[in-house]
Amino acid sequence: MSYLVTGCAGFIGMHTAKRLLERGERVVGIDSLNDYYEVALKRERVAELTASTGFRFVEGDLAEQGILSALMGEERPRRMIHLAAQPGVRYSLENPHAYIQSNIVGHLNVLEAVRHSDTVEHLAYASSSSVYGANEAQPFSEEDRVDSPVSLYAATKRADELMSRTYSHLYGMSQVGLRFFTVYGPWGRPDMAPWLFTKAILAGDPIKVFNHGEMRRDFTYIDDIVSGVVAAADMPALRGEGAERHRVYNIGNNRPERLMDFIEAIEAATGRKAEKIMLPMQPGDVFETYANIDRIGADLGFAPTTSLSEGIPRFVEWYKHRHGIT
Repeated sequence: MSYLVTGCAGFIGMHTAKRLLERGERVVGIDSLNDYYEVALKRERVAELTASTGFRFVEGDLAEQGILSALMGEERPRRMIHLAAQPGVRYSLENPHAYIQSNIVGHLNVLEAVRHSDTVEHLAYASSSSVYGANEAQPFSEEDRVDSPVSLYAATKRADELMSRTYSHLYGMSQVGLRFFTVYGPWGRPDMAPWLFTKAILAGDPIKVFNHGEMRRDFTYIDDIVSGVVAAADMPALRGEGAERHRVYNIGNNRPERLMDFIEAIEAATGRKAEKIMLPMQPGDVFETYANIDRIGADLGFAPTTSLSEGIPRFVEWYKHRHGIT
């Protein structure tokens, strides 16, 4: 089967494409290679993929109308995994226009391309746990209200869900949205806590600990996440009337960890203690994320298996290898 993966130079996108290639699928990947974080890392990820047969990379911006439809006409994929997005809650406070272009315009162009495709049977796309905003009920359930986002990033991801639901209603498109909870692991993003903390601790620099460490995150290892993404992309095309062809799933570890325990895991993996600068909560952030994964477990057999004590050392080992640290 052939797959089109958007955001293939991203963290989750690269791992997803690699999993598909390892099982012998044909994969076409598209990515804009923007400079939100170091482009060299994105190119390294693409190089990992191009080392496999069956992979084609296209550099392009999904916000550019028509680029995706042309690519789909050439490649005629049967399944599409849309992971391209402008990430980052905090950066959305600084550069809001980037989120509208990438997450709203880009998602609309994906929907239009799939709508007019005569080959794509099913679309799996990235949403985010941030859509739950400041909801206090834990764990977060797909049945919870999600109409009070606390960041522009969260608002754009909720808008994506609503647009997808509308397209399923109007055009009978089969779609699954995945609400990712904090993902970490090798090849991760430089703007996220595992990278920032590991880099600082190894360099002997202080780390910033927001809300004075009183935060909890449903840290989910990349291999577990990819298993869920691939299962969502491979599921039979959804049937039924209108919006019944659109589902949303939480995809997380179902085990929120204290931020201070997370830091201690990195300290143990690096063999060094962190100097901590305690700071208040940042605007747009939330105290806790905790995924109810009953629905995705029942429908797709999703069952994460990697603990923080297993995953963090794997990330630290990869980080040290990439940066030549012994």
